[in-house]
Amino acid sequence: MGKPNQLNQTPASDFLLLGLSERLEEQPLLFGTFLGLYLITMAGNLLIILAICSDTHLHTPMYFFLANLSLTDACFSSASIPKMLVNIHIRSQAISYSACLTQLYFLLVFGGLDNCLLAVMAYDRFVAICQPLHYSTAMSPQLCVLLLSICWLLTNCPALVHTLLLTRVAFCAPTIIPHFYCDPSALLKLACSDTHINELMIIIMGLVFLSVPLMLIVFSYARISWAVFGISSAGGRWKAFSTCGSHLTVVLLFYGSLMGVYLLPPSTHSTERESRASILYMVIIPMLNPFIYSLRNKDMKHALGKLFSSGKAFSLP
Repeated sequence: MGKPNQLNQTPASDFLLLGLSERLEEQPLLFGTFLGLYLITMAGNLLIILAICSDTHLHTPMYFFLANLSLTDACFSSASIPKMLVNIHIRSQAISYSACLTQLYFLLVFGGLDNCLLAVMAYDRFVAICQPLHYSTAMSPQLCVLLLSICWLLTNCPALVHTLLLTRVAFCAPTIIPHFYCDPSALLKLACSDTHINELMIIIMGLVFLSVPLMLIVFSYARISWAVFGISSAGGRWKAFSTCGSHLTVVLLFYGSLMGVYLLPPSTHSTERESRASILYMVIIPMLNPFIYSLRNKDMKHALGKLFSSGKAFSLP
């Protein structure tokens, strides 16, 4: 991997995030659009969490993981969007060295958690459909907490190691990142020192965060499909598949956007294409998840209705 001229090496103090557009006339539109998207994301995911916590009928493994997915989505968006909005508002592109590494750490953690939780939710659906008689014992509260703890461990450790390794990297001027967030690949392109260990860490994180969860999801849905097609009645098959519809939609959207960036040939990559894909899986999908999981789910609709009713009742004098 070629490095910039060593003469340009300078201690990193600030980076410049070019954002989505450098045109001044487009900044108000970008600010309003992303502020609206962010507020919808936070409100939607918060409502999902409150509805699940307040309704005892939703205290099941599936909704336990859904509440954690909503929390992760809210944190994932919060790791990048507020800083972008602040930069647009104050008309600055700067982000400090420490803030950049902190943002990178949280993006890696919550992005990895999204992947792991989607895999765990696929396993939950596999047990519910393929082993329904043993579901309550197989997905015990203790196992659910253990699975969630493993997800946190698997995402925090590589993210922390990668972030700490970046503190040993010397960066070259100008420290310009052509994104609205601190992208790890873009950071390594600015390095003046050896980055072989960092590149190896990115490969490891790709396996941990992407490949392994995706393989578990594919395996779970292969077993689910085999079990569902063995059901004699069309109504039974539809009922079984309908319990997976929301999760499968989220999986296809999330991994589809990631593959659009990371699995295309390098010759087809462009900053604009990567920015669009980043907006999709960092902004749009976290915003859509609450709607996907609630619009076709009668239990969630009922819980949200009760939540709004209790809110109205509480507000009455």
